This record gives sequence, structure tokens and C-alpha cells, in this order.
Amino acid sequence: MILEAVMLQVKQGMEGEYEVAFREASKIISSMSGYISHELQRCMEVKGKYLLLVKWETLDDHTVGFRQSKEYQEWKKQLHHFYDPFPIVEHFENVLF
Repeated sequence: MILEAVMLQVKQGMEGEYEVAFREASKIISSMSGYISHELQRCMEVKGKYLLLVKWETLDDHTVGFRQSKEYQEWKKQLHHFYDPFPIVEHFENVLF
């Protein structure tokens, strides 16, 4: 399992509209092969800042299966115009002790 982590900054005054759009777009990502779960967290200190965490079975499920799909084009259409600056996506794996 891998964890996709994205710090999102939503344009000022668009937070409510973004949360509604994200709720709708969640149907897209949750239907993808290799998807496990996701959550969106709202920052308490910085208005418009969010943390998106998505669990995928493999890195390719996100970078190839989702990012190269027609569903991703719809995801982009619904959400990408809210971000400024455009977010950096990072992937993490569990450290075994």
C-alpha cells in the first residue's frame, strides 16, 4: 500500500464551493482500480489550506491507472481550477520496524 499526500491551497473565498466539488469528485477517485480510501482534511490555522490523503494498492494504480485515465480528466475539470499554487503530489510507503 502507498499513501499519496497532497497539500492543497484553495483560492481565497472558494473554500465552500471547493468542498462541494470535492465531495462530488470523490465518486470518481473512489471508483478507480487499486483505490483503497481517501480523506480531505481542512487546516485549522490557514484558511483555504487542505491536506488530501489517498491510499492506493500500488504506485502504478495512482500514477498510471488513475492519472492516465479518462476519469482523471474529469477529476481535473472539477477540481484543478480551485488551486493556487498548483499542488505537489508525493507518495509514501510504510516503514517497517
